[in-house]
Amino acid sequence: MSNMGNQKRRKKFLVFGAPLIEQPEINEVVRTLKSGWVGTGPKTRKFEEMFKAYKGVRYAMALNSCTAALHLSMLAAGIKDGDEVIVPAMTFAATANSVIHAGARPVFADCDKETMNISPEAILGKITPKTKAIIVVHFAGRPADMRAIMAIAKSRRLKVIEDCAHAIESEYHGKKCGTFGDLGAFSFYVTKNITTGEGGMAITGNKAYADRIKTLALHGMTQDAWKRFSDAGYKHYQVVYSGFKYNMTDLHAAIGIHQLPRVEKYWRRRCEIWERYNQAFKELPAFIPAPEEPDTRHSRHLYTLLLDLNKLKITRDRFLDLMTKENIGIGVHYIALHLHPYYKKLFGYKKGDFPNAEWISEKTVSLPLSAKLKDTDAADVIRAVKKTLAKHRK
Repeated sequence: MSNMGNQKRRKKFLVFGAPLIEQPEINEVVRTLKSGWVGTGPKTRKFEEMFKAYKGVRYAMALNSCTAALHLSMLAAGIKDGDEVIVPAMTFAATANSVIHAGARPVFADCDKETMNISPEAILGKITPKTKAIIVVHFAGRPADMRAIMAIAKSRRLKVIEDCAHAIESEYHGKKCGTFGDLGAFSFYVTKNITTGEGGMAITGNKAYADRIKTLALHGMTQDAWKRFSDAGYKHYQVVYSGFKYNMTDLHAAIGIHQLPRVEKYWRRRCEIWERYNQAFKELPAFIPAPEEPDTRHSRHLYTLLLDLNKLKITRDRFLDLMTKENIGIGVHYIALHLHPYYKKLFGYKKGDFPNAEWISEKTVSLPLSAKLKDTDAADVIRAVKKTLAKHRK
């Protein structure tokens, strides 16, 4: 333990979730800038076509964020004022906020301690006559129990929207996540498995949903209004909805059309790092991620280590500080939504409402996991975690 405590910290700070950006997308962005067409245009359309093919769906709408995809999915599915939508208590704020933006009420449901995914049993306990939909989050890239959830939705005639921000590559029983429910929403934020810098995608098999999302995403103007500036000649548009400014640009799509073909390569690299972490941490005072369920594919988006606080002399937040001093970037995914002041005040949630989510909230840390990580980077993470936990073990 004394030798480990004397190990020197990493010299350069390791950024959490830094993306691997390669030369082809850099060249594509430069070409896009030189072309003069940097807004929504042909490269955005190309990225949509590529994502449709990857997911095997009829419609894909490129947007400026997963939050936009979730919000427009709510509106496309007919969610409105007075409706309730069941949302995991363990997720990012955008999942719940998309429901609020649609005028509805997010009703939180607890998660499973091991998988961190929304519990089907908890969903059943939250259904009321006002419930119109369920948002499923495939947490950290682990597929949720879609067989049970879809059975509940079918029996209660509820819409299902899949929040796949963590789950581009994830599969459940041979089927791609995002294709079970009525709509799926994806993120290409800078920390995600593939990136466009900022960006998102909504997918569906329903033409009416797709048409509405496409129109709402660009001010409520009639479809393909961006073509009014093309060489096909000026096209007048009509405003048919009070829409939003949620469109993706060709600058962002220029990155995505080169990132998407590498999605499997990047996934394999994260799997390698994941296994190194599992082997290194299995004897520490912490809980490593549960094994993936049979006949599923985990996208390996977040490596979440749960600290065994009963065996440590420090809190999770102190661990975060110590890891930062070791020059290792680290994250927390997440503090349960009902513990945040906004949701407590607006909906009356309080500590104790969702014990599993709270148990995770006080213990969870996310370690760097990116295709950009070199073996030496992963070794630095392992060394810092071992050093910190060994030094503060009871």
